[in-house]
Amino acid sequence: MTTVYKFGGAAIHDAAAIRRLGERLASDRTRPLVVVVSAMGKTTNSLEALLAAARHDDDTDYRARLEALRHDHLATAEALFGDRAAPVGERLGALFEELDRRHRRYRGEARPLHYDQTIGFGELLSTTLVAAWLNASGVATQWRDARELIITDDCHQAANVDWRATTQRIRGLGIGDDAIVLTQGFIAGTADGTPTTLGREGSDYSAAIFAHCLEAEAVVIWKDVPGLFNADPRRFANAVQLARISYDEAIELAWHGAKVIHPKTLAPLRHKGIPLVVRSFEALDAPPSIIAADGPDAPTPAFILAEGQALLELHPRDFAFMDEPRLHDIFGRLAAAGLHAGLVDLGAARLSLCLDAHPARLDPLVASLACDYALERYDALTLLTVRHPTDALLSALSGTRTILAERRNATTAQRLFLASECPATWHIPA
Repeated sequence: MTTVYKFGGAAIHDAAAIRRLGERLASDRTRPLVVVVSAMGKTTNSLEALLAAARHDDDTDYRARLEALRHDHLATAEALFGDRAAPVGERLGALFEELDRRHRRYRGEARPLHYDQTIGFGELLSTTLVAAWLNASGVATQWRDARELIITDDCHQAANVDWRATTQRIRGLGIGDDAIVLTQGFIAGTADGTPTTLGREGSDYSAAIFAHCLEAEAVVIWKDVPGLFNADPRRFANAVQLARISYDEAIELAWHGAKVIHPKTLAPLRHKGIPLVVRSFEALDAPPSIIAADGPDAPTPAFILAEGQALLELHPRDFAFMDEPRLHDIFGRLAAAGLHAGLVDLGAARLSLCLDAHPARLDPLVASLACDYALERYDALTLLTVRHPTDALLSALSGTRTILAERRNATTAQRLFLASECPATWHIPA
């Protein structure tokens, strides 16, 4: 059975990292293998800045950014191949010329369309470099263009997969038993060949799409950390790695803001029962984290912090119930603003919403709601979500902090605190 590997930008951020990737694949006899690769390092950010310069008709800034990108990729090629860099340099140069042509062609079009015609060049550039290095170092690799394999509609920046057409294209590759196929994450294309992108966590999603269509044995996502943790190790001093969790638990954690695998990635894997493994490319012997159909009998409590939060308290102005028509109205406005409520608490004549305090999105929403509802707003808050809590655990975590809002069900508890009362580093009680 095929296995799918996914490597993000951190795994190929420079020539030394690409060499390590080559050594990793040379020593790994997992075959057949599909390898999905992201853009190098922060290339996507640089391409978005290039897009902005193109759309603002700032030719000086545009040219400087384009040349900086070109220089960085050609320098990586030279560091890898030395005086044998000319052939791959020519392929990279052709990609940059095509990128420039696309910017000139689409700069007057709607931004989502322009975005999808240009941003994916980061993945095309990175996989061109990686494929050339693998083949040169004796790891036979077939480069394939994901824009011709993952077929979508034309909903640019968040394209929807045509699963039937995509399955036909991917299975049509006829991957041999000893083959390594290298392709791009994040990018796709319509049936008529127009490039699209898959949106948030697009490269992980690409790996899941290939796995689903090939009914793969597993997806392995290689990161610079050993796996998934029950809390952010940067904020919780004694966070522990999760050896195994279920698809359902991973989706719950993602919903509440944990930096785990996006539900969009998990859905096609769950449908086929394909496990997702998170491993470290820096510590190959470290035990991985596995997301699969079943989790442990006694799940480990998990802790999620959402900072920079705002609390909105809404009441009908006529002292009536907070009934279904009003909820429909409020949540419709919330969706239109592109905001997600991390905590929702409903009373007979009250609705409490905890939201990310993005001024550009939140302030117009608040102004709109204040026209029709009595509204109170509280800022500079921190939302703590605990999965599988106990009363003692919640009490120890809360201490004497002021609780502005809370919600609890059988598996999840949430408490909203003043940020000024929260520590820089939290400690999970024993």
